[in-house]
Amino acid sequence: MGRIYGGLTADRMDRPGAAPPCPVLCVGNFTLGGAGKTPTALALADLLRDLGRTPAFLSRGYGGRLSGPVIVDPARHRAEEVGDEPLLLARAATAVVARDRPAGARLCAGSGADVIVMDDGLQNPSLSKSLSLAVIDGGAGIGNGLPFPAGPLRAPLLRQWRHVAGLVLIGEGMAGAGVAAEAEAQGLPVHRARLVPEGGADWAGRRVVAFAGIGRPQKFFETLRGLGAEIVAERAFPDHHPYRPRDWAALTALAARKGGDLVTTAKDAVRLPPEARGAVAVLTVALAFDDEAGLRRQLAAALPRA
Repeated sequence: MGRIYGGLTADRMDRPGAAPPCPVLCVGNFTLGGAGKTPTALALADLLRDLGRTPAFLSRGYGGRLSGPVIVDPARHRAEEVGDEPLLLARAATAVVARDRPAGARLCAGSGADVIVMDDGLQNPSLSKSLSLAVIDGGAGIGNGLPFPAGPLRAPLLRQWRHVAGLVLIGEGMAGAGVAAEAEAQGLPVHRARLVPEGGADWAGRRVVAFAGIGRPQKFFETLRGLGAEIVAERAFPDHHPYRPRDWAALTALAARKGGDLVTTAKDAVRLPPEARGAVAVLTVALAFDDEAGLRRQLAAALPRA
């Protein structure tokens, strides 16, 4: 089954895409699940602004019911409408949700963007990309290296390499180091990066009940411990988990019982029910590159002059 699924996905990736109205930088990953694409997309948008460009984000809007194309309004839209990641992206720049990627690209350009940062979509061939970067979590890598459902890969890795121009390796770990070595053997640049928590000193000695519904909740819990927080209880939910009132009731009861403050990720916070917002502390992180100048050069080389 994995061979069939992976082969079909790889064949689909090989199809030519429609020409976009402006350059498209794709931030994708080789596997199912989270790897850090959204922090990478946000960091790339900052670098593009430094290069004098006007970026907009394009997302499928995973977990949302709107097919688009629609410009995300954080003041009006909810996660169940547009997905959690577009809500985070829209705080930094124009973000468009569209199942039809070419139509979404046209809306991005119509909103004034001269470059599009596509959050996910490496395996979607509908839109031609100027540059595609694959994001890898250093601790998870590519799992057992097999395509779904036998493993986490969306397609055989050998078939996916030809579609990327570089690797973004977030964090350390033997699993990620192996993938990075393979990328370098193929002549691809590896942009090593790390997630830097904001307000680190605020967490030292603080008793917290930590919860997260992301690709790797344990990574979030480890980050809190590294900041000196005392985790008195932790709860892991599935990625993109839609928090319901019953979840909130259970979490508040747990926090009262354990005597700790509720804390979660920025991605989880936008999925909380309205009554929960403001009652939960949020740990925000930003992506920092070891060689930002090297990534900046690759971005500049991939973009035609504005």
